[in-house]
Amino acid sequence: THYVVAELLTVTVIGLYGETIEVPCNNGAAKPEDLIFTKWKYKMDDGTSGDLLVKQAHKEQAQIQAMDGYKDRVTIAANSSLMIQGGSLVDQRTFTCMVVYGSNLDEHPVDVLVHTAFGLICYVVFCLFQLGVCTAADANPAAVIMWSKNGKLLVADGKTIIITPSVKMDPSTGLSTTTSGLQYTAVKSDVGAKFTCTAKHSLETQVSAPETFVIHYPTEKLSLQVLAKTPIREGDNVTLKCNADGNPPPTSFYFSIKGQKVTVKDSDTFTLTAVTRNSTGDYKCSLVDDDKMEASEKVVVSYLDLSLSPTGKVLKMVRDTLLVKMEQDASGDAKVSWTKDNRKLDETPRFDNVTYADAGFYVCEVSVAGIKRSQSFQLVVEGTPVIKKMTEHHSEDGRHKVLTCEAEGVPRPSVQWSINGTNEENSYINGKATHKITVVPTGNLTITCIATNKLGNHFMALNVSSWAQDDSSDQALLIVFIVVGLIIAAALVGLFYWLYIMKSRRGTWKTGEKEAGTSEESKKLEECKAKV
Repeated sequence: THYVVAELLTVTVIGLYGETIEVPCNNGAAKPEDLIFTKWKYKMDDGTSGDLLVKQAHKEQAQIQAMDGYKDRVTIAANSSLMIQGGSLVDQRTFTCMVVYGSNLDEHPVDVLVHTAFGLICYVVFCLFQLGVCTAADANPAAVIMWSKNGKLLVADGKTIIITPSVKMDPSTGLSTTTSGLQYTAVKSDVGAKFTCTAKHSLETQVSAPETFVIHYPTEKLSLQVLAKTPIREGDNVTLKCNADGNPPPTSFYFSIKGQKVTVKDSDTFTLTAVTRNSTGDYKCSLVDDDKMEASEKVVVSYLDLSLSPTGKVLKMVRDTLLVKMEQDASGDAKVSWTKDNRKLDETPRFDNVTYADAGFYVCEVSVAGIKRSQSFQLVVEGTPVIKKMTEHHSEDGRHKVLTCEAEGVPRPSVQWSINGTNEENSYINGKATHKITVVPTGNLTITCIATNKLGNHFMALNVSSWAQDDSSDQALLIVFIVVGLIIAAALVGLFYWLYIMKSRRGTWKTGEKEAGTSEESKKLEECKAKV
């Protein structure tokens, strides 16, 4: 802030728009020693005087007397200057400092001018308002001031653009001060427009920094925004935000919540807490002063219910029937999957005839629109032991026999033998117990395997022969082969001999001789028979 002393000792103060304006008391002179109080007044629009504040000399704080727009804007400095915060065009008036000291009362009037080359503001669209005043001081010859918007020169038309230039010369110095006021009719498209003033002089040209001004315009369109994580699930909070394109935006709105109109003041949002499936529907917002201007948006709440029977631990006996029932209620098409012991199943499990292999941990998982639900059951299958088979085979060294007993049962059955053995081997997989022992049988034996658990027992017998019996059988078979071989050999010898006799007889037969042959041939025949 700077000060100019005018004629008749009237002080003029030039302040900047939006800044704090300092108005000096008695042109900044020192306070009287016998000061009683200082009072500031101002000339109101109707020409009457209005009180601003009073500062008693012996008190620290001043008493604010203003009841209008100055109530929260005025203070008094230590040097008795009046401080006006947020200077505006309405502050272009006369302020008077009244000083009471001893028996004296002095008044010091001060004229305030506000230059608004910076921080220009237009409050209503389509109305002509003073946007700014540009001043070029102490020039000779007088400077010429021009206005531009976005670099384009503004030309006054007397209606939407009015430029008011004025030139005042200081008689004491002969220097001129040029002032130009701009009145401008703003439209919505002027949002963000940059205005500048240019002072041209024969010696130089100066351009002010570009400034924008706030444009206020009414709301023409509303939109309703749903602020929430997607998809929206039961239990979530959902915020509805009503957006208006006016400036400044409305501060109060109507929100239509399931058919009920709710007024929200000083906010453009409404929050739905812990929504449920019943919260699904259309929501609206509208202006308080024009409820016909409204916007709507649909809110969809996803949900999923899952019911599985049975659940928990399920105990069944082998060959029983188990019915599995799954029911689901979802806000959309649900995806269903089953696993058994973390392995995926192709379909819903069925148990028409429960087996030991069916035992396991089953999980049913259902999902829809970002929601997953799962339930499970543990199937335990029990049954009395049943021996499926008993077998025997030779050991690798050929000296022993390995006996195997396979039994099914849950809980795991214990296996006992009616004979002692060595090298025992045990396994239990999917309800099947396998028990092996190695023995050396000493004769024909009937060996029994017994499988037992808490539900009962089962046994099976197996005939096992010794190694000695196996050798005798082989010897007997060899003897039979030898006897059969000797019989065949004797038959062949007899056949050969008969052929020989027949051949000899054909060569020595004579007429009248007996067919019985010679005595020598008869003798040889008898010897051959004896050998056989």
